[in-house]
Amino acid sequence: MSNLQKLNAALREAGQEAMLITAPASVRWLTGFTGSFGAVLARHDDSCFLTDSRYTVQAAEQVSDMPTRSFRSPQKFEEFLRDTVSEFGLDQLAFDQNQVTVGTLAKWEKTLTGVKFVPASDPIEELREIKSPEEVERIRTACKLTDEALTLLLEQTRPGVKEVELLWSLEDFLRPHGATLAFDPIIVSGPRTARPHGEPSERAIERGDFVTFDIGARLDGYCSDITRTVVVGPASDRQREVYEHLLKAQVACIEAMKPGAKGKTVDSLARTILDEKDLAQYFGHGLGHGLGALVHDSGRLSQTVDHDIKAGQVWTIEPGVYIEDFGGMRIEDDIVITETGNDVLTGFPKHLIELPC
Repeated sequence: MSNLQKLNAALREAGQEAMLITAPASVRWLTGFTGSFGAVLARHDDSCFLTDSRYTVQAAEQVSDMPTRSFRSPQKFEEFLRDTVSEFGLDQLAFDQNQVTVGTLAKWEKTLTGVKFVPASDPIEELREIKSPEEVERIRTACKLTDEALTLLLEQTRPGVKEVELLWSLEDFLRPHGATLAFDPIIVSGPRTARPHGEPSERAIERGDFVTFDIGARLDGYCSDITRTVVVGPASDRQREVYEHLLKAQVACIEAMKPGAKGKTVDSLARTILDEKDLAQYFGHGLGHGLGALVHDSGRLSQTVDHDIKAGQVWTIEPGVYIEDFGGMRIEDDIVITETGNDVLTGFPKHLIELPC
């Protein structure tokens, strides 16, 4: 079944005659289009791709499952949409309530008089959770490249090197491989590792520091997301104790991720294990998230979301411990759920690495 057929089935199940798909990740999943502006007017077995004149040729090359239409200045998109909707004979159109702004909706309603706009969730978000074998391989390739990048970064991590210098090295490594940053990397050291989402700074790394790398590559439209925490020089007893217990929790959670499991239950497992050493109080975020065309793709593993784990999903597993005035650490891998368990896509070692200095 093609992606378009999957969407058509979802629209029928939801009782929606037509929906305008506008989220870039959903548009690409549905059509293969990689440009910056495009939408799909989905109507069961009669859909079309909409874009502007900048992408007329590109759309014709990339979009094969449906007709493509484009408009040019001085026509505006809402006018183009009005003409297309009128041709389809629609008086009602669903739209992604999490994607379309209030201002955009107001323009549509002003121009498309007589058409009722119905807010709805984008069904493609849920459909994208189950990855095809080709998608999994793209993520696996991005993960492999990120593993290689992390190897390079650890070779450069030593006292005196600034956090931002490691960021620059990461960017320089990815470009020749045809990849970009999947997100703004987190590269923090020393006491700054207690910031789960700290930005690389001018701070120079010191002997005895924890250094946390949370990095990812976007390659061929798909993302990786890996986190490792290392020590510069010999680890203290306390650093080793906390790290090894965090690793115990992370490994146990990966083992628990299999079809039929509940995301909320696996998240609780991490906290139960961390609580053996009174560390759960320092774990303030969710256990993981979906991964794919977006680094934070559909799906969450947390205390508040009871997500069903299914074969074909790709998840991050990333418990962390962040203690002010001591430092923090996070260990993150990317996994794909298989029929019998899971396959870890990230291969970088995760024992506590003590860098020579």
